[in-house]
Amino acid sequence: MRNLSTVCCFLLLHLPGFNVLAQDRCSDPLPYTPVIQPNRIEWDKFPAFTLPFTIVYGGPRMGDVQGQPLRHGFSHISTVQDAEFGTVVQPKQRAIEWGGFAFGLNQPWETAETPWNNDLNAYRAKWDGFMRDASGNQRNAAGKYLLQTDVLMVDIERIRETDAQILRLKTDATTPVAYRTLPDDQFLLRYKKAMTALYAEGLRYIRERADLSSVRLSTYSDSPILNTFVNVVGNSWVDWSTNLNRVHYLVKDTTAFARVGGPFYERLDYVSPSAYYYYDYPSALAPDYLAYMLFQIEANRAWTDKPIMPFVWMRFHDCCGNYPNFIKPEMAEATAIFPFFSGAKGLWLWEVPGFDNPKSTIYRPNDVYTPYESFIHGLYRLSRFSDMFVGEYQLVIPKPARDLMDAREPVWRGVVKGQNILIAAQNPYAADNQPTTITVRYQNFSRNITLTGRQIYLCQFNLAAITALSDQPEITELTLAPNPARQRVAVSFTAAKAGDYTIQLSNLIGQSVYSQTVRSRAGINQYTLTTDALSSGMYLVRVSNERGAVQERLLVR
Repeated sequence: MRNLSTVCCFLLLHLPGFNVLAQDRCSDPLPYTPVIQPNRIEWDKFPAFTLPFTIVYGGPRMGDVQGQPLRHGFSHISTVQDAEFGTVVQPKQRAIEWGGFAFGLNQPWETAETPWNNDLNAYRAKWDGFMRDASGNQRNAAGKYLLQTDVLMVDIERIRETDAQILRLKTDATTPVAYRTLPDDQFLLRYKKAMTALYAEGLRYIRERADLSSVRLSTYSDSPILNTFVNVVGNSWVDWSTNLNRVHYLVKDTTAFARVGGPFYERLDYVSPSAYYYYDYPSALAPDYLAYMLFQIEANRAWTDKPIMPFVWMRFHDCCGNYPNFIKPEMAEATAIFPFFSGAKGLWLWEVPGFDNPKSTIYRPNDVYTPYESFIHGLYRLSRFSDMFVGEYQLVIPKPARDLMDAREPVWRGVVKGQNILIAAQNPYAADNQPTTITVRYQNFSRNITLTGRQIYLCQFNLAAITALSDQPEITELTLAPNPARQRVAVSFTAAKAGDYTIQLSNLIGQSVYSQTVRSRAGINQYTLTTDALSSGMYLVRVSNERGAVQERLLVR
């Protein structure tokens, strides 16, 4: 009887693009063939769709003059072609990335990242020239430039971020002599106030000279939490979200640096943190990518109520040996879906100008743009639930992204609207085809979902249909003691049932240094690993069977 009921419901409620059982529906992957030809994006393999977010396409166009991104989830294009502007791409659908804002004049701001002894009149003339070009010299009745855009991003990037970097200016010839003898704390304060004022002057001048009544203005990466990949777990989530010392000085009130605010921050309409990725698989740090991106959103949301619109890139950052390789397709698809579950109001998809241009000195003729199609595919899957992000809705964030990275746990997030909850989940730490069972809970609703490998799960459930858990995750509560370890470490975990489990120890480049299959009982199990022969450093301890896995970081000294 149960099977017959399921079949009937499926036949009655099945819709294109969804698997619907009872009152549940999932946005399954489209059956499309990824592009194999270089320097090509096959837009037409995806249906036309829209999303209720500001999503800027700054990627390669490759001959497209029909505004294809605008028909496939993107709301704006920053790489607009002359042949389409004013016809298929209107000014309200254009986003401008203003590079070179503080470059090209050989001033101390550019050469030494210092706020002193700069010719501001030269900069103002440069800024005027840009606004004249971006407006086509069109002005309103008050003489202000009418910029032909809806979104304006100013790329400044001329700042010393850390105290150590700033203090080096005490011996720089461009630093006023009177400042060089100041005590360190006074010198730091003077630099931070002067640099904040210089950044603020740039935005003030734009607002003075241009009509921004219908233009949103921000700058690249100048957000309250300005952070690099390696130090996320170095501070607790409470510290990241409440300690004002974690907030970047550019966006602090310069009267006392005692709150988020100040002349630069107040001139930002939205905040654009950078969420570029660093490490490729099989590096043990590669799976942190998703938690890292969500941390950038969640940490900044803790400090500002301005809209968050991260910059994302389909290539690896040039810091760590993987540039300019493309990120993995599943990484690209997750990048298109998950930010909105952590509270982002938009995305800016960026690319290095010239990679796709045969006339450029950096042209890459053999690049196959599969991750771009994966990103579009992710947007399409999300668009099946666009209504969940319109009007009033609630985010479900069971554990901060910072803590997920620390515990190396699968990611799941939810959006609740009315009687429905939309769930997105992925296990970036999973091996290919490895099954992972996750328990998702919200109020009285609970459900076990199973992922395969690093697939992206996207399903909606009716909260009124409360279901009991059919079973529990296979392995939970992995603990390592002591951690850090010197000679040995006790590995404890809870198993849902008796059976064979594999305990594996690997280094950060993915090499296994120990592996053993053990017979465990249902309940708590404990095994001892000797570590005295291991080199000092960070390792991963993983306990797994065919149905699931848990893992933790272990520091060996």
